[in-house]
This record gives sequence, structure tokens and C-alpha cells, in this order.
Amino acid sequence: MKIILAYTFLICTLMSVVAQNKYQYKVPKEINDGWKTASLSNKGIDSSRFYLLFNKLKPAPHKVHSMLLVKDATLVLEEYFGDQEMDTQHDLRSATKSIRSLLLGIAIDKGYIDSIDDPIFKYLRSHRPEKHLDPRKERITIRNLITMSTGLDCNDWDEGSAGQEDKVYRKNDWIQFTLDLPMINDPGTVANYCSMGTIMMAEIVSQASGMSIDEFGQKYLFDPLGISNLSWGHTSQKEVIPSSKRLYMTPRDMAKIGQLVLNKGRWDGEQIVSEAWIDASTTVQTTITDMDYGYQWWRIPFKTHELQTSAIVATGNGGQYIMIFEELDVIAVFTGGAYNSEDGKLPFAIVKDIVLPSVTKSE
Repeated sequence: MKIILAYTFLICTLMSVVAQNKYQYKVPKEINDGWKTASLSNKGIDSSRFYLLFNKLKPAPHKVHSMLLVKDATLVLEEYFGDQEMDTQHDLRSATKSIRSLLLGIAIDKGYIDSIDDPIFKYLRSHRPEKHLDPRKERITIRNLITMSTGLDCNDWDEGSAGQEDKVYRKNDWIQFTLDLPMINDPGTVANYCSMGTIMMAEIVSQASGMSIDEFGQKYLFDPLGISNLSWGHTSQKEVIPSSKRLYMTPRDMAKIGQLVLNKGRWDGEQIVSEAWIDASTTVQTTITDMDYGYQWWRIPFKTHELQTSAIVATGNGGQYIMIFEELDVIAVFTGGAYNSEDGKLPFAIVKDIVLPSVTKSE
């Protein structure tokens, strides 16, 4: 994912301005939610760039709703903007895909699903293709769903695609409509960003386990992480099945998801999802429009004057991000309201020009 040059320029401009000392840094509160907290300085992080950033960002018009920073499994920065608060649930949009990937890994660990190389109709018993019948549809696997390489004419980034998500949202049965799309490639050959594939994956987990995806997630992921302030919903005016809904979570709980991945699937001494699944799902499996993609997680490169690295990233329309830097033991979380706008990419510039230089300065 490319960082817009305008935002890099914006950050450089902020760094050239003398701080007005209006921003007052506060150590995040400990509220018995599983997070230890500490100051930036306690973790050896230079705070000067954060003062420069927030002195400009706090009063300026922008669409960042929150920013959190975790270092060494400790919450060291927590800022909210506008009417956003610690307990405010936020629509994660497509960042939900990455959490669904964790649920798939758990379903495999628990034996509900044998392999991601199984054909989808081994588990998806409620639907069969009725239009554009093609023998290649029988060869679509779970792996094809999570690498967005089903071969179906489903591309959210192409308004001309028959399966572009906004078109599907107008239909009554999203899964049936998707299965009825024409095949334009052999399964596993070409990757196009297709949200409906992820919904079918969630429905497979649901049908294989006998639980709705929200029930499955609560039992096997959210309860073990101590996450209760969440909900599933959708902006569609139509009634949709649970597998089609998105997660609404607090930024602190989003950070828990990041820490779980950074810990290779462990939380508080318990293996929630296997290390093997974390490794596979966060390793590059394919490319989508020249961007590296695993099993519903992105691998995004970052380069500063001192550092060249990559982050494991969950992304959502509007500025919802969980960015995990394994080498630095750092997690950055953002929520935002810049829907369908390039403004949603501002957090990438903040991480590149503020967070990474501040974390690596003393190392």
C-alpha cells in the first residue's frame, strides 16, 4: 500500500514547526482489561515527535479517530479525537477480514475443518451454483477464498466487475449471488480483492462448527482475550446473515488482536490459535495489485532513514488499522472516519515519520 506523498509532506511540515506545548502526554490508564501500561520514556521511546504531531493534529480538521501504541506488550500511547472515547466501538470494515482469518485458523485447530485445500462445497452445504455453471467452481478451495483467487468475476476495486461489493450489497442472498458469478480465471491463478470470498469463508466456519460466526468468535477468540465490548453489524439496510456482518470493537481490543499475532497466537499463557497458522497467514501467499498478501493479512513495507522493515497489517476502509512490527515488538492501532477517501492513509505517514523514528532513535 503506497503512502500518499501529500501526507509525507504534511508530516515533514509538522516536524518543522516549533511545539506550542499545548499537548499534554498522559500515560494510558490501567483498567484491569489485560493491558499493562507505561510511559513512552519508560520504554525508551523519544516523545518529541509525538508532541509535534499532536500539537498540530489535536486542533486541526482531520478524520483520525484514535491512535494507540504498544511496545513490549505494554500500552504506552492512547489518544482519542472528537467524540471518540476508550469504550467507543468502531466499525472495523475490512480489518474484520484479518480477524476472520484467525477464526478460520482456530476452526482448523479444533478439527472443524480438515484443510484449507478442501473444496468449499465440502463444508458449504447451504448453497450450490445455479447460474454460469462451470466445472471449475467445484475446484474452488478455502485457500482460494482466503487468498482472493477463486477465479470468480469478483473484484471490489473494479467497478466493472459483476461481483464488486456494492453491487452484491443490493442483492438478497450474497452467497448465492457470488456463487452464480461467471468464472474468469482458473482457481488459484489470479488474485483480485473480493470481500464476498471472505464472507463465504466465515460461513464455512459457521456451518462446519454448527455455530454462527459471532458465537464461534466469542467462545474461541474474544472470551479468551477478555473482549466483551464488541458487536457485529453492517451498514447495509438489508437483513444479512451473521457471516456477512463486520466487527465493531474498541481500539484497546484491536490492539489485543495485534498482540495475539505478535505472540504467535498466545495470550496470557494460552495458545488461542496455533503458531503454524499465524506464521502461514502472515507470510506472503500472493499479490493483489502488486501488494503482498497472506491469508487475509497484508505485508506492507516501511522505510525510514534508519530502518527498512515490513509490517503485518489489518486494514479497513476509513482508516482502521492494526500494524504489527515483529522486529521492534511494536503495535500501532488507528481508527478513523475517512471512508472512501485517500485521507484514510494518513496513519501510514504517521507511522513512517513519527512512530518508527521515535521507537528506533534510542536503539
